[in-house]
Amino acid sequence: MYTLTWLTFFPLLTAGVILLPIWPKSVMKFLAVVGAFITFIIATGIARDYSDAERSPGAAQGPARGADAVLKELIESELVQLGSGLIDQVRARLPKSADEVKSVSEDTRKALLVELGKKGFHAWERASELVVASSVPQASRLRYVEFAPWIGQFKINYFMAVDGLSLPLVWLTALLGVLCLVYSWTIDQGTKAYYALFLILETGLIGVFCALDFFLFYVFWEIVLLPMWFLIGIWGGPNRIYAAIKFFIYTLVGSVIMLLAMLVFYFKTEPHTFNIITLMGLTPLTYSLQLQTMLFLALFIGFAIKVPVFPFHTWLPDAHVEAPTAISVVLAGVLLKMGGYGFFRFSYPLLPQAATQRGMIWFIAILALINIVYGAFCAMAQKDFKKLVAYSSVSHMGYVLLGLASLSYMGIDGAVLQMFTHGISSAMLFFIVGVIYDRAHHRDLDRFGGIGLQMPWYTGIATVGFFTSLGLPGLCGFISEVLVFLGSWDTSMSLITTPAGDKGLGARWIVYVSLLGVVLAAVYILWTIQRVYLGNVKDEHYKHFPDLSFREVVALVPLAFLCVVIGLLPNPTILNHIDPSLRELTDMVRKAAGL
Repeated sequence: MYTLTWLTFFPLLTAGVILLPIWPKSVMKFLAVVGAFITFIIATGIARDYSDAERSPGAAQGPARGADAVLKELIESELVQLGSGLIDQVRARLPKSADEVKSVSEDTRKALLVELGKKGFHAWERASELVVASSVPQASRLRYVEFAPWIGQFKINYFMAVDGLSLPLVWLTALLGVLCLVYSWTIDQGTKAYYALFLILETGLIGVFCALDFFLFYVFWEIVLLPMWFLIGIWGGPNRIYAAIKFFIYTLVGSVIMLLAMLVFYFKTEPHTFNIITLMGLTPLTYSLQLQTMLFLALFIGFAIKVPVFPFHTWLPDAHVEAPTAISVVLAGVLLKMGGYGFFRFSYPLLPQAATQRGMIWFIAILALINIVYGAFCAMAQKDFKKLVAYSSVSHMGYVLLGLASLSYMGIDGAVLQMFTHGISSAMLFFIVGVIYDRAHHRDLDRFGGIGLQMPWYTGIATVGFFTSLGLPGLCGFISEVLVFLGSWDTSMSLITTPAGDKGLGARWIVYVSLLGVVLAAVYILWTIQRVYLGNVKDEHYKHFPDLSFREVVALVPLAFLCVVIGLLPNPTILNHIDPSLRELTDMVRKAAGL
Protein backbone atom coordinates (compact mmCIF):
# COMPACT_ATOMS: atom_id res chain seq x y z
CA MET A 1 0.00 0.00 0.00
CA TYR A 2 1.18 3.54 -0.77
CA THR A 3 3.92 2.10 -2.95
CA LEU A 4 4.22 5.20 -5.12
CA THR A 5 4.39 7.40 -2.04
CA TRP A 6 7.34 5.41 -0.75
CA LEU A 7 8.94 5.48 -4.19
CA THR A 8 8.52 9.24 -4.52
CA PHE A 9 9.41 10.37 -1.03
CA PHE A 10 12.06 7.86 0.02
CA PRO A 11 14.83 10.02 -1.52
CA LEU A 12 13.43 13.00 0.40
CA LEU A 13 13.40 10.94 3.60
CA THR A 14 17.00 9.92 2.92
CA ALA A 15 17.93 13.58 2.42
CA GLY A 16 16.47 14.37 5.83
CA VAL A 17 18.50 11.57 7.41
CA ILE A 18 21.84 12.58 5.90
CA LEU A 19 21.32 16.21 6.97
CA LEU A 20 21.58 15.12 10.61
CA PRO A 21 24.91 16.42 11.99
CA ILE A 22 26.00 13.03 13.34
CA TRP A 23 27.39 11.35 10.23
CA PRO A 24 31.01 11.28 9.06
CA LYS A 25 31.30 12.22 5.42
CA SER A 26 31.87 8.69 4.15
CA VAL A 27 28.89 7.34 6.12
CA MET A 28 26.69 10.15 4.83
CA LYS A 29 27.62 9.31 1.22
CA PHE A 30 26.96 5.63 1.85
CA LEU A 31 23.51 6.37 3.32
CA ALA A 32 22.63 8.54 0.31
CA VAL A 33 23.60 5.78 -2.12
CA VAL A 34 21.67 3.20 -0.09
CA GLY A 35 18.58 5.44 -0.10
CA ALA A 36 18.79 5.86 -3.86
CA PHE A 37 19.35 2.11 -4.29
CA ILE A 38 16.25 1.27 -2.22
CA THR A 39 14.28 3.71 -4.38
CA PHE A 40 15.53 1.85 -7.45
CA ILE A 41 14.50 -1.51 -5.95
CA ILE A 42 10.98 -0.17 -5.33
CA ALA A 43 10.80 1.17 -8.90
CA THR A 44 11.97 -2.18 -10.28
CA GLY A 45 9.33 -4.04 -8.27
CA ILE A 46 6.59 -1.75 -9.57
CA ALA A 47 7.82 -2.19 -13.15
CA ARG A 48 7.81 -5.98 -12.80
CA ASP A 49 4.30 -6.09 -11.28
CA TYR A 50 3.01 -3.62 -13.84
CA SER A 51 4.23 -5.77 -16.73
CA ASP A 52 2.55 -8.82 -15.15
CA ALA A 53 -0.72 -6.87 -14.85
CA GLU A 54 -0.51 -5.75 -18.48
CA ARG A 55 -0.20 -9.36 -19.60
CA SER A 56 -3.29 -10.34 -17.57
CA PRO A 57 -5.25 -7.11 -16.97
CA GLY A 58 -8.42 -8.89 -15.86
CA ALA A 59 -6.56 -10.80 -13.16
CA ALA A 60 -4.75 -7.77 -11.74
CA GLN A 61 -5.36 -7.38 -8.02
CA GLY A 62 -4.34 -4.97 -5.29
CA PRO A 63 -2.28 -1.94 -6.30
CA ALA A 64 -1.86 -3.25 -9.86
CA ARG A 65 -5.58 -2.89 -10.62
CA GLY A 66 -6.61 -0.38 -13.25
CA ALA A 67 -7.58 3.12 -12.15
CA ASP A 68 -11.07 2.69 -13.64
CA ALA A 69 -11.90 0.02 -11.03
CA VAL A 70 -10.23 1.94 -8.20
CA LEU A 71 -12.07 5.16 -9.02
CA LYS A 72 -15.43 3.38 -9.07
CA GLU A 73 -14.71 2.11 -5.57
CA LEU A 74 -13.84 5.65 -4.50
CA ILE A 75 -17.24 6.83 -5.76
CA GLU A 76 -18.95 4.36 -3.43
CA SER A 77 -16.74 5.33 -0.49
CA GLU A 78 -17.57 8.97 -1.17
CA LEU A 79 -21.30 8.22 -1.05
CA VAL A 80 -21.08 6.06 2.08
CA GLN A 81 -19.85 9.06 4.04
CA LEU A 82 -23.16 10.82 3.44
CA GLY A 83 -25.22 8.50 5.62
CA SER A 84 -28.34 6.60 4.63
CA GLY A 85 -30.53 9.64 4.11
CA LEU A 86 -28.62 11.18 1.20
CA ILE A 87 -26.96 8.19 -0.46
CA ASP A 88 -29.91 7.20 -2.63
CA GLN A 89 -30.69 10.80 -3.59
CA VAL A 90 -27.13 11.57 -4.67
CA ARG A 91 -26.69 8.23 -6.43
CA ALA A 92 -29.90 8.81 -8.41
CA ARG A 93 -28.62 12.19 -9.63
CA LEU A 94 -25.13 11.01 -10.55
CA PRO A 95 -24.27 11.32 -14.26
CA LYS A 96 -23.30 8.13 -16.07
CA SER A 97 -20.71 9.60 -18.45
CA ALA A 98 -18.73 12.71 -19.41
CA ASP A 99 -21.47 13.65 -21.90
CA GLU A 100 -24.01 13.79 -19.09
CA VAL A 101 -21.69 15.90 -16.93
CA LYS A 102 -21.26 18.28 -19.84
CA SER A 103 -25.03 18.66 -20.22
CA VAL A 104 -25.59 19.72 -16.59
CA SER A 105 -26.56 23.40 -16.77
CA GLU A 106 -25.98 26.07 -14.16
CA ASP A 107 -29.70 26.07 -13.33
CA THR A 108 -29.59 22.32 -12.77
CA ARG A 109 -26.62 22.72 -10.45
CA LYS A 110 -28.46 25.34 -8.42
CA ALA A 111 -31.48 23.07 -8.18
CA LEU A 112 -29.28 20.18 -7.02
CA LEU A 113 -27.74 22.42 -4.36
CA VAL A 114 -31.20 23.20 -3.01
CA GLU A 115 -32.39 19.58 -3.23
CA LEU A 116 -29.32 17.84 -1.81
CA GLY A 117 -28.05 20.51 0.54
CA LYS A 118 -24.48 21.73 0.72
CA LYS A 119 -23.04 18.44 1.96
CA GLY A 120 -24.91 16.32 -0.58
CA PHE A 121 -24.13 18.69 -3.46
CA HIS A 122 -20.39 18.69 -2.73
CA ALA A 123 -20.46 14.89 -2.58
CA TRP A 124 -22.32 14.86 -5.91
CA GLU A 125 -19.63 17.08 -7.47
CA ARG A 126 -16.75 14.94 -6.16
CA ALA A 127 -18.46 11.74 -7.27
CA SER A 128 -19.28 13.23 -10.71
CA GLU A 129 -15.61 14.07 -11.17
CA LEU A 130 -14.67 10.46 -10.41
CA VAL A 131 -17.38 9.15 -12.75
CA VAL A 132 -15.81 11.04 -15.63
CA ALA A 133 -12.28 9.94 -14.68
CA SER A 134 -13.29 6.27 -14.46
CA SER A 135 -14.86 6.41 -17.94
CA VAL A 136 -11.74 7.80 -19.67
CA PRO A 137 -10.10 4.97 -21.69
CA GLN A 138 -6.64 5.86 -20.40
CA ALA A 139 -7.75 5.11 -16.83
CA SER A 140 -7.70 1.36 -17.43
CA ARG A 141 -3.93 1.52 -18.02
CA LEU A 142 -3.13 3.47 -14.86
CA ARG A 143 -2.03 1.31 -11.95
CA TYR A 144 -0.76 1.73 -8.39
CA VAL A 145 -3.43 4.35 -7.85
CA GLU A 146 -3.26 6.48 -4.70
CA PHE A 147 -6.09 8.98 -4.23
CA ALA A 148 -6.88 11.08 -1.18
CA PRO A 149 -8.29 14.59 -0.58
CA TRP A 150 -5.54 17.12 0.04
CA ILE A 151 -6.87 20.72 -0.08
CA GLY A 152 -10.60 20.10 -0.03
CA GLN A 153 -11.89 23.64 -0.55
CA PHE A 154 -10.07 23.85 -3.90
CA LYS A 155 -10.71 20.20 -4.89
CA ILE A 156 -7.00 19.45 -4.90
CA ASN A 157 -6.27 15.76 -4.40
CA TYR A 158 -3.24 13.62 -3.78
CA PHE A 159 -3.66 11.55 -6.96
CA MET A 160 -0.74 9.37 -8.04
CA ALA A 161 -0.55 6.52 -10.56
CA VAL A 162 1.72 5.16 -13.31
CA ASP A 163 1.20 3.66 -16.76
CA GLY A 164 3.30 2.61 -19.72
CA LEU A 165 4.11 6.24 -20.49
CA SER A 166 5.38 7.27 -17.07
CA LEU A 167 6.79 4.07 -15.57
CA PRO A 168 9.88 3.77 -17.85
CA LEU A 169 10.82 7.34 -16.97
CA VAL A 170 10.30 6.68 -13.26
CA TRP A 171 12.53 3.61 -13.46
CA LEU A 172 15.19 5.51 -15.44
CA THR A 173 15.16 8.31 -12.84
CA ALA A 174 15.68 5.82 -10.02
CA LEU A 175 18.51 4.07 -11.91
CA LEU A 176 20.36 7.29 -12.75
CA GLY A 177 19.91 8.44 -9.15
CA VAL A 178 22.01 5.50 -7.93
CA LEU A 179 24.64 5.80 -10.65
CA CYS A 180 25.05 9.56 -10.24
CA LEU A 181 25.44 9.38 -6.47
CA VAL A 182 28.08 6.66 -6.86
CA TYR A 183 29.88 8.75 -9.47
CA SER A 184 29.72 11.82 -7.19
CA TRP A 185 31.67 10.04 -4.43
CA THR A 186 34.64 12.35 -5.03
CA ILE A 187 32.63 15.51 -4.21
CA ASP A 188 34.34 16.82 -1.07
CA GLN A 189 33.16 20.43 -0.83
CA GLY A 190 29.67 21.00 0.53
CA THR A 191 29.14 17.25 0.30
CA LYS A 192 26.14 17.05 2.62
CA ALA A 193 24.27 19.81 0.80
CA TYR A 194 25.15 18.32 -2.60
CA TYR A 195 23.81 14.87 -1.75
CA ALA A 196 20.71 16.24 -0.01
CA LEU A 197 19.86 18.51 -2.93
CA PHE A 198 20.36 15.65 -5.37
CA LEU A 199 17.94 13.44 -3.43
CA ILE A 200 15.36 16.25 -3.26
CA LEU A 201 15.76 16.62 -7.04
CA GLU A 202 15.08 12.89 -7.44
CA THR A 203 11.87 13.20 -5.42
CA GLY A 204 10.69 16.05 -7.65
CA LEU A 205 11.45 14.15 -10.85
CA ILE A 206 9.67 10.96 -9.77
CA GLY A 207 6.71 13.00 -8.54
CA VAL A 208 6.36 14.75 -11.89
CA PHE A 209 5.95 11.40 -13.66
CA CYS A 210 3.49 10.00 -11.07
CA ALA A 211 1.22 12.96 -10.25
CA LEU A 212 -2.22 13.01 -11.92
CA ASP A 213 -3.57 16.08 -10.17
CA PHE A 214 -2.53 19.22 -12.04
CA PHE A 215 -1.78 21.15 -8.85
CA LEU A 216 0.26 18.29 -7.39
CA PHE A 217 2.10 17.94 -10.69
CA TYR A 218 2.94 21.64 -10.60
CA VAL A 219 4.31 21.35 -7.06
CA PHE A 220 6.68 18.56 -8.11
CA TRP A 221 7.57 20.48 -11.30
CA GLU A 222 8.70 23.43 -9.17
CA ILE A 223 10.51 21.20 -6.66
CA VAL A 224 12.84 20.21 -9.52
CA LEU A 225 13.78 23.82 -10.26
CA LEU A 226 15.48 24.91 -7.03
CA PRO A 227 17.79 21.93 -6.39
CA MET A 228 18.99 22.02 -10.00
CA TRP A 229 19.65 25.76 -9.71
CA PHE A 230 21.76 25.30 -6.59
CA LEU A 231 23.58 22.23 -7.93
CA ILE A 232 24.67 24.13 -11.05
CA GLY A 233 25.27 27.45 -9.29
CA ILE A 234 27.40 26.11 -6.42
CA TRP A 235 29.20 23.04 -7.78
CA GLY A 236 29.44 24.07 -11.45
CA GLY A 237 32.24 25.47 -13.57
CA PRO A 238 33.68 29.00 -13.87
CA ASN A 239 30.53 30.49 -15.45
CA ARG A 240 28.15 28.57 -13.20
CA ILE A 241 26.27 31.61 -11.90
CA TYR A 242 25.39 32.78 -15.41
CA ALA A 243 24.32 29.28 -16.47
CA ALA A 244 22.26 28.71 -13.31
CA ILE A 245 20.43 32.04 -13.60
CA LYS A 246 19.74 31.48 -17.30
CA PHE A 247 18.34 28.02 -16.53
CA PHE A 248 16.24 29.45 -13.70
CA ILE A 249 14.77 32.31 -15.75
CA TYR A 250 13.89 30.15 -18.75
CA THR A 251 12.29 27.47 -16.60
CA LEU A 252 10.46 29.92 -14.35
CA VAL A 253 8.92 31.77 -17.30
CA GLY A 254 7.67 28.47 -18.71
CA SER A 255 6.32 27.47 -15.31
CA VAL A 256 4.37 30.71 -14.87
CA ILE A 257 2.76 30.36 -18.31
CA MET A 258 1.88 26.75 -17.49
CA LEU A 259 0.39 27.86 -14.16
CA LEU A 260 -1.91 30.32 -15.94
CA ALA A 261 -3.08 27.53 -18.27
CA MET A 262 -3.66 25.27 -15.27
CA LEU A 263 -5.90 27.87 -13.64
CA VAL A 264 -7.89 28.27 -16.85
CA PHE A 265 -8.47 24.51 -16.91
CA TYR A 266 -9.71 24.66 -13.33
CA PHE A 267 -12.11 27.57 -13.66
CA LYS A 268 -13.44 26.74 -17.16
CA THR A 269 -14.37 23.15 -16.26
CA GLU A 270 -17.54 22.16 -14.41
CA PRO A 271 -17.17 20.73 -11.88
CA HIS A 272 -13.99 22.67 -11.08
CA THR A 273 -11.16 20.18 -10.89
CA PHE A 274 -7.40 19.69 -11.17
CA ASN A 275 -7.86 15.96 -11.86
CA ILE A 276 -5.99 15.35 -15.11
CA ILE A 277 -7.97 12.22 -16.01
CA THR A 278 -11.28 14.03 -15.45
CA LEU A 279 -10.05 16.92 -17.60
CA MET A 280 -9.24 14.42 -20.38
CA GLY A 281 -12.89 13.43 -20.39
CA LEU A 282 -14.35 16.94 -20.26
CA THR A 283 -12.12 19.42 -22.10
CA PRO A 284 -12.54 17.90 -25.62
CA LEU A 285 -16.32 18.12 -25.12
CA THR A 286 -16.67 21.54 -23.52
CA TYR A 287 -13.82 23.77 -24.74
CA SER A 288 -14.04 25.75 -27.97
CA LEU A 289 -11.33 25.27 -30.58
CA GLN A 290 -10.08 28.82 -29.97
CA LEU A 291 -9.70 28.22 -26.23
CA GLN A 292 -8.05 24.84 -26.86
CA THR A 293 -5.55 26.47 -29.21
CA MET A 294 -4.63 29.18 -26.68
CA LEU A 295 -4.18 26.61 -23.91
CA PHE A 296 -2.20 24.31 -26.20
CA LEU A 297 0.25 27.09 -27.04
CA ALA A 298 0.60 28.05 -23.37
CA LEU A 299 1.37 24.47 -22.38
CA PHE A 300 3.62 24.11 -25.39
CA ILE A 301 5.85 26.96 -24.23
CA GLY A 302 6.11 25.51 -20.72
CA PHE A 303 7.02 22.05 -21.97
CA ALA A 304 9.09 23.16 -24.99
CA ILE A 305 11.52 25.05 -22.74
CA LYS A 306 12.25 21.81 -20.87
CA VAL A 307 12.66 19.59 -23.99
CA PRO A 308 14.23 22.00 -25.22
CA VAL A 309 12.63 22.96 -28.53
CA PHE A 310 14.13 25.57 -30.86
CA PRO A 311 14.27 28.55 -30.16
CA PHE A 312 14.01 27.87 -26.40
CA HIS A 313 17.12 25.69 -26.38
CA THR A 314 19.85 28.22 -25.64
CA TRP A 315 19.91 27.60 -21.88
CA LEU A 316 20.83 23.93 -22.35
CA PRO A 317 24.45 24.09 -23.65
CA ASP A 318 25.41 26.63 -20.96
CA ALA A 319 23.81 24.55 -18.20
CA HIS A 320 25.50 21.36 -19.40
CA VAL A 321 28.95 22.91 -19.81
CA GLU A 322 28.94 24.43 -16.31
CA ALA A 323 27.13 21.65 -14.41
CA PRO A 324 29.04 18.90 -12.59
CA THR A 325 29.12 15.62 -14.50
CA ALA A 326 26.42 13.85 -12.45
CA ILE A 327 24.09 16.84 -12.76
CA SER A 328 24.60 16.92 -16.53
CA VAL A 329 23.65 13.23 -16.56
CA VAL A 330 20.36 13.87 -14.74
CA LEU A 331 19.70 16.98 -16.80
CA ALA A 332 20.02 15.16 -20.13
CA GLY A 333 18.83 11.76 -18.98
CA VAL A 334 15.66 12.73 -17.14
CA LEU A 335 14.97 16.45 -16.77
CA LEU A 336 14.61 17.05 -20.52
CA LYS A 337 12.07 14.23 -20.61
CA MET A 338 9.76 16.24 -18.35
CA GLY A 339 8.91 18.39 -21.38
CA GLY A 340 8.31 15.43 -23.68
CA TYR A 341 6.23 13.72 -21.00
CA GLY A 342 4.14 16.88 -20.67
CA PHE A 343 3.25 16.79 -24.37
CA PHE A 344 2.05 13.18 -24.11
CA ARG A 345 0.27 13.46 -20.75
CA PHE A 346 -1.26 16.93 -21.04
CA SER A 347 -1.13 18.73 -24.39
CA TYR A 348 -2.51 16.02 -26.68
CA PRO A 349 -5.02 14.19 -24.42
CA LEU A 350 -6.45 17.40 -22.94
CA LEU A 351 -6.56 19.42 -26.16
CA PRO A 352 -6.86 16.94 -29.06
CA GLN A 353 -8.72 19.20 -31.49
CA ALA A 354 -6.12 21.96 -31.13
CA ALA A 355 -3.21 19.52 -31.37
CA THR A 356 -4.45 18.03 -34.65
CA GLN A 357 -5.26 21.26 -36.49
CA ARG A 358 -3.48 21.44 -39.80
CA GLY A 359 -1.55 24.55 -38.75
CA MET A 360 -0.50 22.98 -35.45
CA ILE A 361 0.73 19.82 -37.20
CA TRP A 362 2.86 22.03 -39.47
CA PHE A 363 4.12 23.93 -36.45
CA ILE A 364 5.19 20.83 -34.48
CA ALA A 365 6.62 18.99 -37.50
CA ILE A 366 8.72 21.95 -38.66
CA LEU A 367 10.07 22.52 -35.16
CA ALA A 368 10.96 18.82 -34.99
CA LEU A 369 12.82 19.14 -38.28
CA ILE A 370 14.71 22.23 -37.07
CA ASN A 371 15.64 20.55 -33.79
CA ILE A 372 16.98 17.47 -35.56
CA VAL A 373 19.01 19.18 -38.29
CA TYR A 374 20.01 22.43 -36.57
CA GLY A 375 21.00 20.60 -33.39
CA ALA A 376 23.16 18.19 -35.40
CA PHE A 377 24.91 21.00 -37.29
CA CYS A 378 25.58 22.82 -34.01
CA ALA A 379 27.01 19.64 -32.49
CA MET A 380 29.29 19.21 -35.48
CA ALA A 381 30.66 22.73 -35.01
CA GLN A 382 31.68 22.32 -31.36
CA LYS A 383 35.21 21.98 -30.01
CA ASP A 384 34.07 21.58 -26.40
CA PHE A 385 33.36 17.87 -25.82
CA LYS A 386 30.52 18.54 -23.39
CA LYS A 387 28.85 21.17 -25.56
CA LEU A 388 28.91 18.74 -28.49
CA VAL A 389 26.98 16.19 -26.42
CA ALA A 390 24.58 18.93 -25.27
CA TYR A 391 23.69 19.92 -28.84
CA SER A 392 23.34 16.27 -29.78
CA SER A 393 20.59 16.11 -27.12
CA VAL A 394 18.80 18.98 -28.84
CA SER A 395 18.95 17.04 -32.09
CA HIS A 396 17.83 13.71 -30.65
CA MET A 397 14.90 15.21 -28.76
CA GLY A 398 13.66 16.45 -32.13
CA TYR A 399 12.78 12.83 -32.96
CA VAL A 400 10.36 12.88 -30.02
CA LEU A 401 8.55 15.85 -31.58
CA LEU A 402 8.52 14.20 -35.00
CA GLY A 403 6.89 11.03 -33.68
CA LEU A 404 4.43 13.10 -31.67
CA ALA A 405 3.41 15.17 -34.72
CA SER A 406 2.73 12.00 -36.70
CA LEU A 407 0.20 10.71 -34.11
CA SER A 408 0.57 7.20 -35.52
CA TYR A 409 0.98 4.08 -33.42
CA MET A 410 4.59 3.50 -34.45
CA GLY A 411 5.42 7.20 -34.26
CA ILE A 412 4.13 7.54 -30.70
CA ASP A 413 5.82 4.30 -29.61
CA GLY A 414 9.07 5.49 -31.17
CA ALA A 415 8.85 8.93 -29.59
CA VAL A 416 8.34 7.58 -26.06
CA LEU A 417 11.00 4.93 -26.61
CA GLN A 418 13.34 7.67 -27.87
CA MET A 419 12.89 9.54 -24.59
CA PHE A 420 13.92 6.41 -22.70
CA THR A 421 16.81 5.35 -24.94
CA HIS A 422 18.14 8.88 -25.21
CA GLY A 423 18.05 9.03 -21.43
CA ILE A 424 20.39 6.03 -21.39
CA SER A 425 22.74 7.07 -24.21
CA SER A 426 23.02 10.75 -23.22
CA ALA A 427 23.72 9.76 -19.61
CA MET A 428 26.50 7.51 -20.87
CA LEU A 429 28.00 10.26 -23.01
CA PHE A 430 28.09 12.78 -20.17
CA PHE A 431 29.71 10.20 -17.88
CA ILE A 432 32.22 9.55 -20.70
CA VAL A 433 33.03 13.26 -20.93
CA GLY A 434 33.34 13.47 -17.15
CA VAL A 435 35.84 10.59 -17.02
CA ILE A 436 38.24 12.20 -19.47
CA TYR A 437 37.77 15.68 -17.96
CA ASP A 438 38.74 14.38 -14.50
CA ARG A 439 42.09 13.34 -15.99
CA ALA A 440 42.84 15.99 -18.60
CA HIS A 441 41.11 18.95 -16.88
CA HIS A 442 39.93 20.26 -20.23
CA ARG A 443 37.32 19.35 -22.86
CA ASP A 444 38.98 20.71 -26.02
CA LEU A 445 38.47 18.06 -28.70
CA ASP A 446 41.41 19.32 -30.75
CA ARG A 447 43.84 18.70 -27.89
CA PHE A 448 42.98 15.02 -27.45
CA GLY A 449 44.20 12.03 -29.46
CA GLY A 450 45.37 8.48 -28.94
CA ILE A 451 43.32 7.97 -25.76
CA GLY A 452 42.15 4.58 -27.05
CA LEU A 453 45.53 2.93 -26.50
CA GLN A 454 46.01 4.49 -23.07
CA MET A 455 42.51 3.69 -21.73
CA PRO A 456 41.21 0.64 -23.63
CA TRP A 457 38.35 -0.27 -21.27
CA TYR A 458 37.15 3.32 -21.19
CA THR A 459 37.35 3.52 -24.99
CA GLY A 460 35.40 0.29 -25.44
CA ILE A 461 32.52 1.43 -23.23
CA ALA A 462 32.63 4.91 -24.77
CA THR A 463 32.26 3.34 -28.22
CA VAL A 464 29.04 1.63 -27.12
CA GLY A 465 27.66 4.98 -25.92
CA PHE A 466 28.62 6.84 -29.08
CA PHE A 467 27.29 4.18 -31.45
CA THR A 468 24.04 4.04 -29.47
CA SER A 469 23.63 7.77 -29.96
CA LEU A 470 24.50 7.35 -33.64
CA GLY A 471 21.68 4.80 -34.02
CA LEU A 472 23.75 1.72 -34.91
CA PRO A 473 21.55 -1.38 -35.48
CA GLY A 474 21.68 -3.72 -32.49
CA LEU A 475 21.80 -0.86 -29.98
CA CYS A 476 18.81 0.81 -28.35
CA GLY A 477 19.09 4.11 -30.20
CA PHE A 478 18.38 2.39 -33.52
CA ILE A 479 14.95 0.92 -32.75
CA SER A 480 13.50 4.16 -31.38
CA GLU A 481 14.63 6.22 -34.37
CA VAL A 482 13.40 3.60 -36.84
CA LEU A 483 9.96 3.56 -35.20
CA VAL A 484 9.79 7.36 -35.34
CA PHE A 485 10.62 7.45 -39.04
CA LEU A 486 8.36 4.53 -39.95
CA GLY A 487 5.52 6.06 -37.96
CA SER A 488 6.06 9.48 -39.54
CA TRP A 489 6.13 7.94 -43.02
CA ASP A 490 3.01 5.77 -42.51
CA THR A 491 0.80 7.32 -45.19
CA SER A 492 -2.30 5.56 -43.88
CA MET A 493 -2.07 7.13 -40.41
CA SER A 494 0.69 9.72 -39.97
CA LEU A 495 -0.63 13.28 -39.91
CA ILE A 496 2.64 14.42 -41.52
CA THR A 497 2.50 12.32 -44.69
CA THR A 498 -1.21 11.53 -45.16
CA PRO A 499 -2.65 13.27 -48.24
CA ALA A 500 -3.14 16.98 -47.76
CA GLY A 501 -6.53 17.93 -46.35
CA ASP A 502 -8.13 19.11 -43.15
CA LYS A 503 -6.26 16.55 -41.04
CA GLY A 504 -3.06 15.86 -42.97
CA LEU A 505 -0.07 17.66 -44.49
CA GLY A 506 1.01 15.38 -47.31
CA ALA A 507 4.51 16.66 -46.53
CA ARG A 508 6.84 13.72 -47.11
CA TRP A 509 9.73 16.13 -47.53
CA ILE A 510 9.72 16.75 -43.76
CA VAL A 511 10.61 13.10 -43.17
CA TYR A 512 13.22 13.18 -45.97
CA VAL A 513 14.98 16.23 -44.55
CA SER A 514 14.77 14.88 -40.99
CA LEU A 515 16.72 11.83 -42.14
CA LEU A 516 19.64 14.21 -42.63
CA GLY A 517 19.94 14.23 -38.85
CA VAL A 518 20.98 10.56 -38.91
CA VAL A 519 23.74 11.31 -41.43
CA LEU A 520 24.98 14.33 -39.50
CA ALA A 521 24.99 12.34 -36.26
CA ALA A 522 27.28 9.81 -37.91
CA VAL A 523 29.56 12.65 -39.02
CA TYR A 524 30.00 14.39 -35.68
CA ILE A 525 30.16 11.17 -33.65
CA LEU A 526 32.72 9.44 -35.87
CA TRP A 527 34.75 12.64 -36.08
CA THR A 528 34.69 12.89 -32.29
CA ILE A 529 35.85 9.28 -31.89
CA GLN A 530 38.68 9.97 -34.35
CA ARG A 531 39.82 13.14 -32.57
CA VAL A 532 39.67 11.78 -29.02
CA TYR A 533 40.48 8.07 -29.18
CA LEU A 534 42.42 7.43 -32.40
CA GLY A 535 45.65 8.76 -33.85
CA ASN A 536 48.78 9.76 -31.98
CA VAL A 537 48.98 10.96 -28.40
CA LYS A 538 49.29 14.76 -28.53
CA ASP A 539 50.45 15.25 -24.95
CA GLU A 540 52.93 13.08 -23.04
CA HIS A 541 50.77 13.64 -19.97
CA TYR A 542 48.01 11.53 -21.58
CA LYS A 543 50.21 8.43 -21.46
CA HIS A 544 49.86 8.36 -17.69
CA PHE A 545 46.05 8.43 -17.62
CA PRO A 546 44.67 5.53 -15.56
CA ASP A 547 41.86 3.46 -17.03
CA LEU A 548 38.40 3.30 -15.48
CA SER A 549 38.15 3.23 -11.71
CA PHE A 550 35.65 1.03 -9.88
CA ARG A 551 33.39 4.05 -9.32
CA GLU A 552 33.37 4.85 -13.04
CA VAL A 553 32.76 1.22 -14.00
CA VAL A 554 29.71 1.14 -11.72
CA ALA A 555 28.35 4.27 -13.41
CA LEU A 556 28.98 3.21 -17.03
CA VAL A 557 28.59 -0.56 -17.30
CA PRO A 558 24.86 -0.78 -16.39
CA LEU A 559 24.05 1.82 -19.06
CA ALA A 560 26.17 0.03 -21.67
CA PHE A 561 24.41 -3.22 -20.77
CA LEU A 562 20.98 -1.58 -21.27
CA CYS A 563 22.06 -0.16 -24.64
CA VAL A 564 22.84 -3.66 -25.91
CA VAL A 565 19.97 -5.59 -24.29
CA ILE A 566 17.24 -3.16 -25.31
CA GLY A 567 18.75 -2.89 -28.79
CA LEU A 568 18.69 -6.67 -29.26
CA LEU A 569 15.45 -7.40 -27.37
CA PRO A 570 13.27 -4.27 -27.56
CA ASN A 571 9.92 -6.08 -27.24
CA PRO A 572 10.33 -8.04 -24.00
CA THR A 573 12.41 -5.35 -22.32
CA ILE A 574 10.22 -2.30 -22.91
CA LEU A 575 8.03 -2.12 -26.03
CA ASN A 576 5.52 -4.73 -24.84
CA HIS A 577 5.06 -2.75 -21.65
CA ILE A 578 4.61 0.72 -23.13
CA ASP A 579 2.63 -0.13 -26.27
CA PRO A 580 -0.82 -0.84 -24.70
CA SER A 581 -0.87 2.49 -22.85
CA LEU A 582 0.36 4.42 -25.88
CA ARG A 583 -2.17 2.77 -28.22
CA GLU A 584 -4.93 3.70 -25.79
CA LEU A 585 -3.63 7.28 -25.67
CA THR A 586 -3.31 7.51 -29.46
CA ASP A 587 -6.80 6.11 -30.04
CA MET A 588 -8.26 8.49 -27.47
CA VAL A 589 -6.66 11.56 -29.05
CA ARG A 590 -7.51 10.56 -32.62
CA LYS A 591 -11.12 9.74 -31.72
CA ALA A 592 -11.61 13.02 -29.85
CA ALA A 593 -10.11 14.89 -32.82
CA GLY A 594 -12.39 13.09 -35.28
CA LEU A 595 -9.60 11.24 -37.10
